[in-house]
Amino acid sequence: MNVDRESSVAEVIERELQLLSPAGRSSRALADQLLDPEFVEVGASGRRWDRQSMLAALPVMQGAADDGPQYVPTEMTGTVLAPGIVHLTFETMLDGRRARRSSIWRKSDDASGWRMYYHQATPVPDA
Repeated sequence: MNVDRESSVAEVIERELQLLSPAGRSSRALADQLLDPEFVEVGASGRRWDRQSMLAALPVMQGAADDGPQYVPTEMTGTVLAPGIVHLTFETMLDGRRARRSSIWRKSDDASGWRMYYHQATPVPDA
């Protein structure tokens, strides 16, 4: 059972990293596969995003261009909360701004795999 938990967390981390990458952010098709149909985000700005607004905005948001600022994630850890539910926490740096992040991923079936259900980013103030 522990191997299953570690495997689930590893797969979710891989998918989270895809969403943070320029390739994942600029590809609507890939983001469409990774975001749950009921996806919601509360961004670092405080804005609430639903799935459709995020899919529309991702390709033009910071972090989507290969030649621009990119997300640098650190301290990424995951916990299996229940079968088919994984919670990730980590920090990112983007263009000098740090944020603490939390994502909940769920797996409803094997065909669609793990999808991000909820994400929240909280800015870290300068010391």
